[in-house]
Amino acid sequence: MSPKATVIEWIERFNRSDAESLAALYAPDAVNHQVVMEPLVGREAIRDMFRREFGRARMHCLKENLFEDGEWAILEWRDPLGLRGCGFFRVVDGLIVFQRGYFDQLSFFRQQGIAVPDSYLGD
Repeated sequence: MSPKATVIEWIERFNRSDAESLAALYAPDAVNHQVVMEPLVGREAIRDMFRREFGRARMHCLKENLFEDGEWAILEWRDPLGLRGCGFFRVVDGLIVFQRGYFDQLSFFRQQGIAVPDSYLGD
C-alpha cells in the first residue's frame, strides 16, 4: 500500500475504534510520537495507547487534507467537535514506521469531559 492508501485505511480503522486492527498497520518497532506525550515505541505500546484512548473518549477523524511525498503522508484532520490536528506518517512497505501528531490536548480533554491531570497544568 502507498503511504496515502495506508493513512486512508488508518482513518477507517481509527473511526471504528479498532485498536487491534489499527495497531496491525504499524511496523513491529514503529514509533508513534504524539507531541503531547513521550514517544511510544513498538506495536504493542501503540495498540495499548489506542485501547486506553478509545476506552475514555469518543474519537472520530475527518480528513481535511491528505498529501503524499515519497514515503511520507501528511494528514490534516478535524473531529465533529471542532478539534483540529495534523499527523505525519512515514510508511515503508505498507506499514507505518513513524508517526508524529500535533493537536491541542487541553481542548481535547475539555471537549471529551476528561479531567485535566494536575501534572498537566504544572506547578
